[in-house]
Formats: sequence, structure tokens, C-alpha cells
Amino acid sequence: MKVVIPMAGYGKRLRPHTYSRPKPLINIAGQPMLKHLLDTLSRLDIEEYIFIIGYLGDQIEAYVTENYDFKAVFVVQEELIGQAHAIYLAREHLDGPLIVLFADTLFETDLSVIETTQADGVAFVKEVEDPRRFGVVELNAEGRITRFIEKPDSVENKQVVIGLYYIRDSERMLHAIETLMARRQMTKGEFYLADAFQIMIEEGADFRTQKVDIWLDCGKPETVLETNRYLLEHGLDNSAEASREGVVIVPPVYIHPAARIEHAVIGPYAVISADCEVGHSVIRDSIVDVGAKVYHTLLDRSLIGQHVQVTGRYRTLNVGDTCLIDFGQSD
Repeated sequence: MKVVIPMAGYGKRLRPHTYSRPKPLINIAGQPMLKHLLDTLSRLDIEEYIFIIGYLGDQIEAYVTENYDFKAVFVVQEELIGQAHAIYLAREHLDGPLIVLFADTLFETDLSVIETTQADGVAFVKEVEDPRRFGVVELNAEGRITRFIEKPDSVENKQVVIGLYYIRDSERMLHAIETLMARRQMTKGEFYLADAFQIMIEEGADFRTQKVDIWLDCGKPETVLETNRYLLEHGLDNSAEASREGVVIVPPVYIHPAARIEHAVIGPYAVISADCEVGHSVIRDSIVDVGAKVYHTLLDRSLIGQHVQVTGRYRTLNVGDTCLIDFGQSD
């Protein structure tokens, strides 16, 4: 079985951070988003990982090569015209069963269905209150998917596809993508994978759903912080090992051992990364990335990029890498 992960987009909703880093390398709970994603697949027997990269893709390739020893292929998508097109670019590497997983999708679910299902495809789904910015599925009485709908106009159907799919026969999927592109069948200017799956269903493929327990969206600053809170609450809190003289720690937090902190209150839900310096500050519900320096301030609900320096009064900030922010010290 192989895994293909499309990640060629610009990550515009996470700017300014994605001006200098691709979205999968954004820090959440002390680790790149991509590490959390790959960890969820670690118990499966994966033959090969295929990464569809684009803008700043060299950083993705460097991170994977330096940190993993599995077989990996990197395919460049230069023209951003959709998910289905991205996967089609990797066609020479695809055969047999396949997992398709989008890069900003973190989840908790039972993946054993992949090893036992007799279906042609499985779409992993989660019920949400407002599905309009996602894709949804409709089911018949037997539980088969009859229709994929991308970005529906109504909120009646709440079964949202989370961006994780299992396909029994990747060549059958590629044939559907070829049909999609030959028809020039585009949704809002892009070739969507859901439309290719719809072609498979119309040709007789049996698609089923599998519910996920937890779905963590990492596409926007506010959802990055929500995901950070969840991960710190569920296993990534290291407050017990992070104590320092003169520093008050309010769990849950992640503080890298190489961070230097004095006269500060850290937490709850704060991440202080490697080589950070924090002094005379309060930091809560925020992620402070590698090499950043924070002095004489209170940060709340903030994302602070790598090698940023922040000085001054209370602020909620969203600051990309290598910036100097000086509001003046508190009185």
C-alpha cells in the first residue's frame, strides 16, 4: 500500500507564516504539522510515501529526508489546478491500494478498516454543524456513497469528508481522473478529487464511509491554535519536565529543553520552541517558534514565527518569520 499526500498549495490562509515556510512545516504542539500527520499512519504497512510538493517544496523534501528513513518520492505540481490533477502527476508511482491524505488533516480514528474492507473506496467522515466550506457525501439505505458534493450550498447534509481516503485500485482512480480532465469538468476552476470519485461511483464502484472520532483542521491561525490546545491536552504536555527557577508554568504546555526562560508565566496552552528566549513576560494560548525572543509582554492567542523578536505591552499577534516587533516596554 502507498500513501499520496498533496501539499503543493500556498497556504494563503496561514500567511504571513507561509511566505517563508510551507504549511505542513508550521509548528503545532512543538512539532511540524507534517510529523503529527505521518505519526497517525505509523502503524500501517506503507510501501512508499508520495509527496506532491510545490511552493517551498524543497523544505518539505529536506525535512522528510533528514527525519525519516522510509521510501519517499517527491513530485512537483507547478500548475495549481486541483487535487485530482496533483495526484495524476504521480501516476507513474501509483499501483494497487492507496491512501490519499491531505496535508492539513489531523485525525483520530480506527484505521483497521483499511485492512479489512471489501469496498472499492472508503471516505473518512465527520459530522459538523456547518459543512459549506467542505465536501460532503450522500448515502443510500445500504450505506453506500451515492454522491460526493464539494462545498455544498446548504447545511442539511453534515457528513463532511475530512481529506482521508482509501482506494483499493489506484489505476481505477487514475482512469476516473483522466475522464474528469478530458471532460474539463472543473469545480470553481479546479479538478476536485471528489468529482473523480463520483465518476467511479457512476461506473459501479462501491464507496463506503468510516467515521472519525477527532478531526483537527489546521488551515487557519485560529484552527492551528485549537489543534495546539487539543494536542497539548492529549499527550504532548511536558510541563512536569519543564520547570525552571523563577518561572510559573500553567499546564498544559510544551517547552523545549533548549528554551531560555526567566521571570515569566507560561501557559496554559503555550508552546516555547528550541532556542527561544523569554523574559519578564506572560505567554498563554500561543505558539512561539524556534529562535524567537519575547521580552516584557503578554501574549495571548498568538502565533510567533521563527527568529522573531517581540517587545512590549499586551498583544495578540500573528507574526511571520524573522521580524522585529517593538511596542515599547510596559510602564
